[in-house]
Amino acid sequence: MQPENLKLGGGAAASVMHPVVMVALLIAILLILLMPKRNAIVPLLVIAFLFHLGQQLIIGGVHVLALRIVIFFAVIRGLISARNPEGNRFAGGFGGFDKIFLTWTFYHVIAFLLLFAFLPAAWINQFGFLWDILGGYLAMRLLIQEESDIARVIRTLAYISAILAICMLTERFVQLNVFGLLGGDTRIIPEMRDGLVRAQATFSHPLLAGTFGATLMPLFILYWQSGKSKLEALMGAISATIMVICASSSTPLLAYAAGIGAICFWPFRKNMRLFRWGILIVVVTLQLVMKAPVWFLISHISLFGSSSSDHRAYLVDVFIKHFNDWWLVGTNSAGTWGWDMWDTSNQYVAEGESGGLVAFVCFIAFISNAFGRIGKARKAVEGDLAKEKYYWILGAALFSHVIGFFGISYFDQSRMTWFALLVMILAATAPVLQPSEKTELQPAAAEPDVPRELSEYPWLTAPARKAALGQPGREFKPRQS
Repeated sequence: MQPENLKLGGGAAASVMHPVVMVALLIAILLILLMPKRNAIVPLLVIAFLFHLGQQLIIGGVHVLALRIVIFFAVIRGLISARNPEGNRFAGGFGGFDKIFLTWTFYHVIAFLLLFAFLPAAWINQFGFLWDILGGYLAMRLLIQEESDIARVIRTLAYISAILAICMLTERFVQLNVFGLLGGDTRIIPEMRDGLVRAQATFSHPLLAGTFGATLMPLFILYWQSGKSKLEALMGAISATIMVICASSSTPLLAYAAGIGAICFWPFRKNMRLFRWGILIVVVTLQLVMKAPVWFLISHISLFGSSSSDHRAYLVDVFIKHFNDWWLVGTNSAGTWGWDMWDTSNQYVAEGESGGLVAFVCFIAFISNAFGRIGKARKAVEGDLAKEKYYWILGAALFSHVIGFFGISYFDQSRMTWFALLVMILAATAPVLQPSEKTELQPAAAEPDVPRELSEYPWLTAPARKAALGQPGREFKPRQS
């Protein structure tokens, strides 16, 4: 999951940024700095997803991507803005999830530097990694604070998806990627495989473009359920579906089905433990009765004739068999494990290969933490069906990514939508999971001394006792039996 290198260029190197992108970048920077903080997330998302990651400037011999520039200004905007009503920079404060994320990030950096013997190019590469990963996460954490911010992000992504869907339809029927006309290493003529056009829009691969749409589908359903704008929600849902179809790949279709399928499990929400144990028993049983390991079931999942499910099954197999090669700090020799094993089209495999067992466990841990937060929040609001369903659909969006990770690793701007979802989960669950400090810190008010004449009448209700305390001259008579 390493980003594109932040490379040192030669003296003759030229910036690769189209004038249209340059103008859009300048406008985005101004909007981020001048708009109210609640709207600053919009230009960040627009630059992230409507322009290819290869759009960059050469500054002092260093390649600086357009996305990194807007991330920098988004973080500055978030830091100089006022804290939220709770007095924190982040929704819910700096908590366990953030600590896991930081551990995961910095272990990736240390592992990479060790693998490449602390060479100067390795330091430059990891500076870019921190800028992308930590900067992108921090920008989202600072700008997404409450449910209104979540709604704004989903609405913005609906419009972005509509633009991308139209352009992917153009790729499919005209075989022209209009984003390729802007340069930045984007294909002008789309990829073809087994007679199918694989549209990719601004993304680095058709799989990433399709998975982007697939994992957004639950969020558009969430926006529909909220009733804020059914038209925008419908536009987003249709656009996401078009992106999945035009990518012509199995992984996006599986992630799409996983998200919708998880939402359909809503009636069984109180029996999910039974389902989880059932799945575990089935997997163990299959492992015992199958001739090949259970992960070779992946090789049988092919929804398009051009799918490479065999490669993905074999990738998992060699990853497990070469545990000794990668468990400590990852490996830079996975390409020697077998044919095409350099292509880590599996996020879980990519985590282990690039960061070792610690990074792999941290990655699983913050996914588990996010699911745990959603489950606890849903139980905390049990009885409020609208709120329960809100959290359930967020969980479905997370599940969609989890399934998508079996067929692709995020190595371009797709990481931004992943970070956005994680932060949305943190922001949505914070109000019900964060302990009320006021309740804990403020002692209960001491009850004033009760006059002796009142203590003789314990049958008095609390309101009557308060009224009597305010009227010392009032006479009380015993109840008639």
